[in-house]
Amino acid sequence: MKFFKKTNIDFMGKRKIWYSISGIILFIGLLAIIFKGPTLGIDFTGGTELVLRFDEAPQINELRNVMSEIGFPRSEIKTFGTKNDILIRTSETGVGGTVAESIRNGLTQKFPDKAFKVLKEDKVGPRIGSELKRDAIYAVILTMLGIMVYVGFRFKFIYGVAGVIALLHDVLATFGIIVILDGLGPYFNFELSQNLMAAFLTLIGFSINDTVVIFDRIRENEKIHRSESLPTLINRSVNETLSRTIITSGTVFLVLIVLVIFGGEVNRGFALTFFIGTIFGSYSTIYVASSIVLDWSLKSAKK
Repeated sequence: MKFFKKTNIDFMGKRKIWYSISGIILFIGLLAIIFKGPTLGIDFTGGTELVLRFDEAPQINELRNVMSEIGFPRSEIKTFGTKNDILIRTSETGVGGTVAESIRNGLTQKFPDKAFKVLKEDKVGPRIGSELKRDAIYAVILTMLGIMVYVGFRFKFIYGVAGVIALLHDVLATFGIIVILDGLGPYFNFELSQNLMAAFLTLIGFSINDTVVIFDRIRENEKIHRSESLPTLINRSVNETLSRTIITSGTVFLVLIVLVIFGGEVNRGFALTFFIGTIFGSYSTIYVASSIVLDWSLKSAKK
């Protein structure tokens, strides 16, 4: 099945424009990461976290006052999806479930007329949080290196390097957008957790898959169309796989939209992160990975 019967788009002729667009996006994202920074979840900081659903939406200031009265003055309190859903996070861990129990009992006593139920309860020690943060960084780095070795071995070394640069582009651009959007509204709670790390690792696997398909078509066309110039050959390969790229990304978009709408607050961060990353991954395969291969090859040919 082909979404487009036949296209003849000059993708490589526009690559410098997209280099500039990618540079601007990455620059803005890096500024957000440096000056605003991501919100770290308790997976990486350690502490106790509760998500409560009140029958009647409480006032955040009232909740802060109650948390101070029961001994947790430095707690983070914010809406979590809707006004009735409240996220409470404290750096205290205590023994067993004592911190969470103290919070529940304190809120029950102070708000007898506002019933609530616990949607989520997590507790992570600070040492475990530090280990998870380190392991998450190692996971991303090792994944990138493994992909570079595999793609470089299957094709050429420059293909592996270009593929990893495109993946770094996708991860950094997505991460920057996530940091910018975080906290802009009740539906934009993008705290960095294991859930978000899973989204980034899934994005890496999805993005490199599309890149490998185009690289494989370039290798096939090099054998068939020997007389064609490299820019023409890469354009041909991208156009021939364009339908597959659109269908694959389109079906993923549909699934992610369903997750965003019906997947609940727990899955919303994963779905939105993957959705944004898929957009970057779809175009970086063409305008970053393939373009780097072209520019590197042309430069090597001149030398």
